Amino acid sequence: MGDVKLCPCRRGESFEECCGPILAGERAAATAERLMRSRYTAYVVGDTEYLLRSWHPETRPADLVLDSAQRWLFLEIVATERGGLFDDSGTVEFIAHYKLDGVRDAMHEVSTFARVDGAWVYVDGTFRA
Repeated sequence: MGDVKLCPCRRGESFEECCGPILAGERAAATAERLMRSRYTAYVVGDTEYLLRSWHPETRPADLVLDSAQRWLFLEIVATERGGLFDDSGTVEFIAHYKLDGVRDAMHEVSTFARVDGAWVYVDGTFRA
């Protein structure tokens, strides 16, 4: 692939074809899973503006500060329920692997998504052990 940078969400496409346009607001995430993948990518690249913009207005924090020492390694989608093209809500279970202070760890969450004004947004999540 030469100097093509693959998207951190691991769909196998370049960042410019995959999550880049979603983060830039040029294209909406078509499904809850695509929104989940784009939000993971936003954490990787440190795009707090997109993270806040893609958060449900009723659960969105006033501000968001990312830990610059945390390095996101890769994302695994475990399961999805609903969240498709014709749904109004859905869940995505995922494991996000990261390294912090030289130690590898993972965050396992089931995230809830909903459509607001036709666009998918992150509502909240439940952590799994």
